[in-house]
Amino acid sequence: MLSELSRRFAALPTTAKLMLILSAALLPVGIGLVWIASQGIRDANRVLHTQAEDQARLGARAVESLIARNALALRIAANGRVDGAEQPCDEVRRSLSVTPGVAQSFELETIDGSPICEVGDVPGTGGLPFVAPGNIALRLAPQANALTLRVGVAGGMATGALTLDELRQATVDAAPDLKMLVVKDGQKEMRIVAADALPAEDQEASTSTWPIANNRLQVTVANFVPRITTSERLMLLLPFLMWLVAAAISWALVSGLLIRPLRRLQRAVVEYQPGDPDYRLPTKLGPATEIKDLRDAFGRAVDRVETSERDMAGALDGQRRLVREVHHRVKNNLQVVASLLNIHGRNAESPLARDAYSSIGRRVGALSIVHRNHYAEMEENRGISLRPLISELAAELRATAPETARGLRIDLDLEGANTTQDVAVSVAFLITEIVEFALLRTPNDPVEISLRRSSELTARLTLNSPVLVPDDEGTREKVQFERIVAGLAKQLRSSLDRKLGRYSVELPVFPLN
Repeated sequence: MLSELSRRFAALPTTAKLMLILSAALLPVGIGLVWIASQGIRDANRVLHTQAEDQARLGARAVESLIARNALALRIAANGRVDGAEQPCDEVRRSLSVTPGVAQSFELETIDGSPICEVGDVPGTGGLPFVAPGNIALRLAPQANALTLRVGVAGGMATGALTLDELRQATVDAAPDLKMLVVKDGQKEMRIVAADALPAEDQEASTSTWPIANNRLQVTVANFVPRITTSERLMLLLPFLMWLVAAAISWALVSGLLIRPLRRLQRAVVEYQPGDPDYRLPTKLGPATEIKDLRDAFGRAVDRVETSERDMAGALDGQRRLVREVHHRVKNNLQVVASLLNIHGRNAESPLARDAYSSIGRRVGALSIVHRNHYAEMEENRGISLRPLISELAAELRATAPETARGLRIDLDLEGANTTQDVAVSVAFLITEIVEFALLRTPNDPVEISLRRSSELTARLTLNSPVLVPDDEGTREKVQFERIVAGLAKQLRSSLDRKLGRYSVELPVFPLN
């Protein structure tokens, strides 16, 4: 698995590898920073909401404490004075006057709700229910901006009122940062603290509801706390932005400073052809000195290759001239030897000697023809063409035939095929042996020579003549002839196919272009 991943990673472009490496190095760091920052913001937001909740609790408890203190003070002051006192309101007022932080307006009623006396203005008493001693009843009077409370005492009831200013002051003293506080009694509501303005764009209202006075009232409190703004959320993405910027900058630098110049240099290297006079290496490869050094190094290598090519071409040309000279001299020497054999053959006294000189001369002439054809084909380096070789050899054999065989006809049916010098020498000697044997034995019968391709790399050489018909004589000349042609066939790496009046052999040849 790891080797497969390594192979796939190695096959990626350099820019892709860079992106993966940067992602593996920076992306976990960015994710960690985002998580830490978001966790910090959530914690700060939680602390702010907790503080707002504490302020709301303090405001609600301040309202509840004010109500409880006034109800308790009114109950203590009025208890036992409704029936037994001559001036109950004066006694209650004197009692309340020594109690700090309580309202001084109140009203005393009988058990059936009939007013006894009143000090100050107590609004909204008609909506209050009758209460037994020890109980309390609360009602809001929004039209009078007051909260009315009634407590039951021995022999009657006492009713007091808390003004809006008193409630607001108690709230502000306990929780000065509250933006809104509303008291509800189930039917009516009264706004104790009202916000001067709506929350700003970077703030949100934190609202909570608190039951007070044994669920007789409900206090709804609101405060403004900072909210997570769009800019703060964008700040959370800064680590990802850092990763993107680092990846983009790295990709741009690597692509601009390395990849593109290297690709231009690569195209120039691929287009290089030895000996091209117009070849030029690119000059604009960016500011990377290493790539320029690589270009200069390749330029020096190209110069060395060009110099080496010129030296090799010169050496090859000299070798080619030397080989041509060698073949030319060999051909001339073979022709001189053939001429000397011809001269000595004409001056020989016995017919056997003349025939021997002629036979040797024909073989030397065949070898000379092979060298001449090889010399002609050397420039194109495609071997010796068998068709002109066999044609010239047949003409040479007819020209050097003895007087008795000057009428020998050699019919040629040849396809074009090229082969090596070694094969051409063996073919020339094989044809010379068979044609000479025919012109000495059956000079009046024609000899047919054909060359046909049998495959892409082989060709079949066939010679037809009556002299190739088997006989029972078994003369020494015939045995020697068979031994020679069999040996020449072995030189061609092929077996001699003997049929009635026809010998054939497979030759290795060059493939067609």
